[in-house]
Amino acid sequence: MRQFATTCEAIASTSKKLQKTALVAEYLTSRAVDEAAVSAVFLSGRPFPAWEETTLNVGGRSLWGIVAELAEKSEVELTTAYRRLGDLGAVAGEVLPERAGQGLGILEVEASFRRIAAARGASAKTALVRDLISRSTPREAKYIVKIITGDLRIGLKESLVEEAICKAYDATLAGVQRANMLLGDVGETLRLAVEGKLNQARIRMFHPLGFMLASPVESTEKGLSYFPEAAVEDKYDGIRAQAHVSDGEVRIFSRTRDEITESFPELPPVLARFPQDVILDGEIVAWEYPELPRLANAARPFGKLRAGFGALHDQDGVGTLGHARPFSVLQQRLGRKKVSDRMLRETPVAYLVFDVLYADGELKIDRPLHERAGILDGLLAAPRKDTHAGGHRGSQGILAFEAEDDITQAAIIRAPVVRASSPDELEKLFAAARARGNEGLMIKDLQSPYAPGKRGKSWLKMKRELATLDVVVTAVEYGHGKRIGVISDYTFAVWDGDRLVNIGKAYSGLTDAEIAEMTRWFLEHTIEDRGFLRIVEPKIVLEVAFNNVMRSDRHESGYALRFPRIVRLRPDKVAEEADTLERAEEIYEKQG
Repeated sequence: MRQFATTCEAIASTSKKLQKTALVAEYLTSRAVDEAAVSAVFLSGRPFPAWEETTLNVGGRSLWGIVAELAEKSEVELTTAYRRLGDLGAVAGEVLPERAGQGLGILEVEASFRRIAAARGASAKTALVRDLISRSTPREAKYIVKIITGDLRIGLKESLVEEAICKAYDATLAGVQRANMLLGDVGETLRLAVEGKLNQARIRMFHPLGFMLASPVESTEKGLSYFPEAAVEDKYDGIRAQAHVSDGEVRIFSRTRDEITESFPELPPVLARFPQDVILDGEIVAWEYPELPRLANAARPFGKLRAGFGALHDQDGVGTLGHARPFSVLQQRLGRKKVSDRMLRETPVAYLVFDVLYADGELKIDRPLHERAGILDGLLAAPRKDTHAGGHRGSQGILAFEAEDDITQAAIIRAPVVRASSPDELEKLFAAARARGNEGLMIKDLQSPYAPGKRGKSWLKMKRELATLDVVVTAVEYGHGKRIGVISDYTFAVWDGDRLVNIGKAYSGLTDAEIAEMTRWFLEHTIEDRGFLRIVEPKIVLEVAFNNVMRSDRHESGYALRFPRIVRLRPDKVAEEADTLERAEEIYEKQG
């Protein structure tokens, strides 16, 4: 572990990508294969391989207390060091004392991590973490804490670890990247590279692949500037979800690759009816269903399950299978381990599927989009045709679930898709999508492969801001990474009568120069210093944009802005001119 920490220090000291890669490669080849494999995982900033469900579950406050205790430092001393360094691992490396007999091996640290993960109860975990850190040198402790918190902050991404494996073991970068994508284990990928067997890597079901991402465009003209003809879908206001189905088992993952199956218990029984292993990409949305008998061709009862097909929209865009509801409705379902029968009835969902990543025993991501679309249509067994804008949307596959005593509706729906080749067509489609209550459009290159974790110009998203609010900054925090030492995270409020009530938090949109200027102002106008948080004089007005307004217990206002972005500073406005809670409520109601 001593050499690992020394290598991390060297990596952190250079900004040159090639030098970072060379340092990692040199370190890996100096270790036995078992140590190198574990080190590769650690260098990716995590204690365990990505595919594993194992977690340490050690809280930041607990780590803070352990470091303070072992360093014999007060809260004020530790806070001062944290404010200067911006990272608890760096603080541990600075304040912990050097003692005789300290020093750990890489495999010893990994074994300790697994004991911590297996321990039950906060006190048991705290004791194991305290023992681990006490036996490590201060520099080792620095990186042990960083791994526990999930961020080495040395300018090293997993992609550079992949490049280092390529360099160290004379493998192709494409081979390393693909094996790691399939396995979700950079350590196992290293072992295959050592043995020259990268081509033997096979997909690991229930390990979520990276999601292909879209780049924003502001206009319909821009939307067709990268490819001549596009596949166009509504952009739904839900949560991106990747569904893995194998031998009747179903697991659903969010864009952050966290498992969310428990939040949507009505979906697995429907997805489990696929007769083969599949991995699907789509959006879970709160869904307004019509009366179930209206489902076109809904027949073929299978006990509690029944399947059928129907058109999602008719020629006028009117839902015959229903329509999406606002995200604020779906929010009630998120993060729940137990979903009540009442919530299943009152807040049903649908899974709108728009891509297939794996089917027929093979990965499909290298196929162009138009081929994957055909495969997806076949999986849902729905006769469907793509037409140009304004034409009739073909029928979409749907599977529905019916409970014995009451209707618990859940559908797996093929997301409607049309083709467009002119800005006028896109504008009409955009207007229709917004009229249906959706965010905007997804515009996709028909020839594009599926690129996990990549954001390029093959997929584009076009949406327009719902509104903006002028808000008052009430509290601020120091940033992280490149923003250590500057105040860049702003909590803001609107007026409720004669008092300010918080409604959101934003940290993007200002230039470095503006952030530096604001840092000086906030330091001079702090009302209360709480260490991590500063309460400031409510005088700075910002204009913020956002996707929508949601009900929320997080803020005193009772609302929260989804994806807020700072549009600009408003030095032309005094705090009293900021928007009101009534205005936020109007926007909330306008969403539907």
